[in-house]
Amino acid sequence: NGSENVSVTEIDGGLFLDGPGNESALVFYPGAQIEYTSYLPLLMNLSNDGVDCFLLEMPLNVAVFDTDAAGSIIENDNYAYDKWYVSGHSLGGWAGATYIHDHPDKVNGLILLAAYSDKDLGNTPVLSIYGSHDKNLNKVTYDESKGFIDDNLTEIVIEGGNHAQFASY
Repeated sequence: NGSENVSVTEIDGGLFLDGPGNESALVFYPGAQIEYTSYLPLLMNLSNDGVDCFLLEMPLNVAVFDTDAAGSIIENDNYAYDKWYVSGHSLGGWAGATYIHDHPDKVNGLILLAAYSDKDLGNTPVLSIYGSHDKNLNKVTYDESKGFIDDNLTEIVIEGGNHAQFASY
């Protein structure tokens, strides 16, 4: 399906949401044990606003089993974008951060949704978004993880938000 402005097609390893934009693309790692299609509403909005999205389908719905999945898309000659971003929810955010740690020259930024990195991200810009009522995100570990991000962190706290509200399930 899709919308008037966004087409959704199956690709090897997931779904491609092709919207009106041509310059930027985002590769998204879903949270653990969450059906990857639950993120379609979020990514449809982003694609509609001009950022094409690649929604990864993970083995057994757990992103840690394929942290390099973004590479098969970013390094694919069929996709030519000026800017690449990686994002993920919860454990999927950790998987995306791991990909960036291993391939810092491939990506322009990381967007963490209720997630953190346990690896040095160098000078990669990071946008971190989480809910003020998130009972799953370990805030102590999250705060400690900020040491892995140079001075390139932007944080947004969604007042009243919880851990699950990034997906539709």
